[in-house]
Amino acid sequence: MRVFQIGAAGGVGRRLLALLARRGDEATGMHRRPDQAERIAAAGATPVAGDLIADSVEGLAAKMQGHDAVVFSAGAHGTGTEQTTLTDGVGLEKAADAAALAGVRRFVLVSAFPESERATGLGEGFEHYMRVKKTADVYLTRTDLEWIIVRPGLLRDGTGNGLVTAGLAVEYGDVDRDNVAAFIDAALREPALNRVIVELTNGITPVAQAAAQVAASTGPR
Repeated sequence: MRVFQIGAAGGVGRRLLALLARRGDEATGMHRRPDQAERIAAAGATPVAGDLIADSVEGLAAKMQGHDAVVFSAGAHGTGTEQTTLTDGVGLEKAADAAALAGVRRFVLVSAFPESERATGLGEGFEHYMRVKKTADVYLTRTDLEWIIVRPGLLRDGTGNGLVTAGLAVEYGDVDRDNVAAFIDAALREPALNRVIVELTNGITPVAQAAAQVAASTGPR
């Protein structure tokens, strides 16, 4: 499998690249800053320079050519509402359009759990982030791509054990970035898991089994 990762230098992205490399898959990690290339290469992927804000849809599509899937885990990470709109919002739209133009059908988006830290009073910047993430989700669902939207719970940097709770709707909770990456890795190998939004937390079910169970729950009845 050839996977194009947007947000490759981030917490989920780096972990996913390492998992793909261990499987023997080919991964390309898009980065904006030159120093990020070393981290991507160290994870076993091929770095490629790119910028969601500056690059055109055609430019992004040229980078995606020949890949089997795109994974989008990029984010503005608290750099302001304008950057959030341009990266998490417009950037996702450009990436989805680019994937369609490049003929890459499979597209995985790391989004946000609707209940994310809602009771902590993080302010208008966070509320803007949540609105942008929802609009991005809606945009992707209206494309013809074979999309999966993964909504992780509160992200943690603990050592993941590959055990999760995954479903169309689950109770809000923590999830290790290791487990998010492992679930995406499993989801990429589950063709029937397609055009579905999956909520994800730490749990008791192995990631491959969890991906298969969600796929079965959304299949023909």
